[in-house]
Amino acid sequence: MKTQNRIPVNAYRPSGFMGRYCELVRREMIPYQYKVLCDEAEDAEKSHVVANFENAGRTLRGEDGGDGFYGMVFQDSDAAKWIEAAAYSLALHPDRELEERADRLIGLIAAAQDKDGYLNTRFTITDREKRWTNLLEGHELYCSGHMMEAACAYFEATGKRTLLEVMERNAEHIYRRFITENTPGYPGHPEIELALMKMYRTTGNAHCLELAGHFINCRGADPEYYEKEKAARDWYVWGNNPCDHDYQQSGRPVREQSDAAGHAVRAVYLYTGMADLASETEDKELFAACRRLWESIVNRRMYVTGGIGSTVQGEAFSADYDLPSDTAYSETCAAIGLMFFASRMLENDVDGEYGDIMERAFYNTVLAGFQLDGKRFFYVNPLEAVPGISGVTQTRRHVLITRPKWYACACCPPNAARLISSVGQYAYGEKGDTAYCHMFAPGEVTFSNGIKLTCETGYPYGFEICYTVSGNGRLAVRIPSWSGKYSVNKNGTETDCELIKGYVYINASDGDRINISLDGTPRFVYASEKVPALSGKAALCRGPLVYCFEGADNGGDVLSLSADTKGEIRPLGFDEGLLGGTEMIAVQGYKREPQKELYSMNAPKKTPVTLYAVPYSLWGNRGENQMRVWMDTE
Repeated sequence: MKTQNRIPVNAYRPSGFMGRYCELVRREMIPYQYKVLCDEAEDAEKSHVVANFENAGRTLRGEDGGDGFYGMVFQDSDAAKWIEAAAYSLALHPDRELEERADRLIGLIAAAQDKDGYLNTRFTITDREKRWTNLLEGHELYCSGHMMEAACAYFEATGKRTLLEVMERNAEHIYRRFITENTPGYPGHPEIELALMKMYRTTGNAHCLELAGHFINCRGADPEYYEKEKAARDWYVWGNNPCDHDYQQSGRPVREQSDAAGHAVRAVYLYTGMADLASETEDKELFAACRRLWESIVNRRMYVTGGIGSTVQGEAFSADYDLPSDTAYSETCAAIGLMFFASRMLENDVDGEYGDIMERAFYNTVLAGFQLDGKRFFYVNPLEAVPGISGVTQTRRHVLITRPKWYACACCPPNAARLISSVGQYAYGEKGDTAYCHMFAPGEVTFSNGIKLTCETGYPYGFEICYTVSGNGRLAVRIPSWSGKYSVNKNGTETDCELIKGYVYINASDGDRINISLDGTPRFVYASEKVPALSGKAALCRGPLVYCFEGADNGGDVLSLSADTKGEIRPLGFDEGLLGGTEMIAVQGYKREPQKELYSMNAPKKTPVTLYAVPYSLWGNRGENQMRVWMDTE
């Protein structure tokens, strides 16, 4: 049974830290990404996304198909995620020019839809007769899923139904094929499962709920499906191994799965759909599977930054406790997907651990995924980078030190834009007379139960949160597990509140001012001895932020440094001029003198020094330099 629901897209008006990032998305990322989709951005990887829809429309009208299809087979999804980001932005900031751009793109998408409801530019322009014959790699269902999410968001933000009607027809086309005609198969890349749940809630169409359940329940029932699919077609494939059941989470039915495995983004998108379906249908067995998979991720296969997917081989989970820093993959999309999963788990069970992980992923890996100017992006998020090795050697070629402007496979940039624009739906929830505060997001939020909150805070750099209440009801506020102590103050009087699974529940009346004080003491975090790469190391954290040490602040060299974990840790105060506004932390430590030889029998001399750290999310904004999260300790 649902424990709480998401708020509408226009319910949260951000300010402070969240407002700064939402403005970055609105003013820089969305316009820049539109230029990329139109192939108008200078020195950026060609996208051809808009041209693909134009060419598909021409093809369906019997005209010349232009310059054909260009890009990844899932290129359509970039347009969908951009529309979704634009929708969330429009819900908060009406913008005629942006809405006209989105409407134009939606018009091209509608014109690219076949009369039977099919929508995919790759197979409309090229190999039309091969539609639905390669579910493993064709990504038709994946692209449909993202476009369904965009349709729901755009309708909720603007009231316009064009894209929603396009995707209702597309959903019915998919329903006929996989339900009415009983065609076997399930998505190679999960995504449509969670999207169908959104379509169900937006339209009330029970076919969408049935389809979501079908794709979730039939997954892995026939582990050899993809092998049979490949044997049945006589045309090329892109190289995915149909026998790699772990990679595509298809080795056994989802209710029997226990270990997070395979491609990390595919996994958490699947688990999100499972958790969403479990809450909607009160499926306790399905939720139990979600819980096992959740524990597998956060207890054994997650980086301290909330990143997941440790290996470049398959962009995947590897094995328990295999979390190397210098070869980490930790895709930005995977951290976003982990936030999706956490938010849906909260809809099954209001437990602070889900909010803890959600904010860890957001404040660290998600925000590290793009440059402060909003026009460069990381796909991979390592926890250690060394010029001359990272991005150069065969084993670390994927680990870049500076963010590119775009990618041939550009799933992450628009994914980050849509996540940040909709952050209120992750920060807040509601049910009955209770307003849930999962993340400390400054600004105003209006709940459908009549409660309105104004949240004032300097979080994540300040640890005082003040809520001004309009209306009557209850507040449920998450107390982060990292906060060793906390206090709740109501109208100037300290209040004892029962802590239930990480949340304090506060009865509130119109005009109340409720203050939450958290423990912002910086701290060192140590990894389990089972993580071989982190033996003898520690990471510096404060609040939800993981800090890193960059060469730019430490004389160009962090590899010779070690931290004194018993020494003073000193926050240096918020600096508006540093990296867009942040707080550096100084810690005591040592610097080893350089050795001339590759190996020496003489122990290096150590000199006491002060080490300086900045939030991990801000690394790589000052040119190429060394970076390290986990430091040797003394």
